[in-house]
Amino acid sequence: MDPAGQPRKPGALCIGAQKAGTSWLAQMLGQHPQIWIPPFKEVQYFNHLFIPEHRRWIDWHYRQKPQEIRDRHAKRGIPVPPELDVYLNGVTRGKMFHNQWYKRVFAPAPPVAMPMDFTPEYSTLPDEGVDHVAGFLPKARVIYLIRHPVDRAVSQLRMNLARERRRPETLADWMAEIDNPVLYDRGDYATYLPRWQARYPDMLVLPFGRIARDPQGVMDTVEAYLGIGPWLYSNIAEKVFASRNPVQPPPEAVAALEDRMAPQLAFLADHLGADFVARTR
Repeated sequence: MDPAGQPRKPGALCIGAQKAGTSWLAQMLGQHPQIWIPPFKEVQYFNHLFIPEHRRWIDWHYRQKPQEIRDRHAKRGIPVPPELDVYLNGVTRGKMFHNQWYKRVFAPAPPVAMPMDFTPEYSTLPDEGVDHVAGFLPKARVIYLIRHPVDRAVSQLRMNLARERRRPETLADWMAEIDNPVLYDRGDYATYLPRWQARYPDMLVLPFGRIARDPQGVMDTVEAYLGIGPWLYSNIAEKVFASRNPVQPPPEAVAALEDRMAPQLAFLADHLGADFVARTR
């Protein structure tokens, strides 16, 4: 971190579907000396402005993250650098979520590094929100990560059940779970992707399956798109936040998800090609 850094805008955004590889990409690019990512990764700025229902949990996010970062240092036996402590206090106290605050978030980025905002939720911004982003960050590079709609929904469902410490017992219970609209919103590519491509026609769209098959090839593509040099990444083939929940929905529930996701699958196949509908578990 550069404690004397001046407020600046990010040069790139990473957005996309939940459970589609953004944490993996952040861990890879976080190793690169030409990229700087805030210590709490997800800034959650534009969705705070344009998606009111997000504000409550975003406020929680910022109340929790500073202590979580300090606890992580303590667990590793590493003192918190004084400049990091000052930074965390500075961006989580007082008036937040305005243009100058957003630029202060990226102030510690060294001059040689491109600041980058990893907030997958930006993918769900309404039209006026994407317009605002494009007006504020007209030259930003945008990476949009996509995962097979059914695989993504199953992964999100398993994550939600693990967090809530629940386990559906019957087929009826599972069918009730897949009726939850939260499983479909983040995978609504047919709605969200055209909004972003209209404002950022050179946006890089990456399928999750390619990360599993060829992680180094993905990073080569990302480096070329961001205009940064090659780097030797540690743990490039390891999963991030791999599910420890062994519970799997029954075939009947998966089949119902496939029926509901058929329009999304058709959209991806027509607009992006077969690579974006390849199954990866």
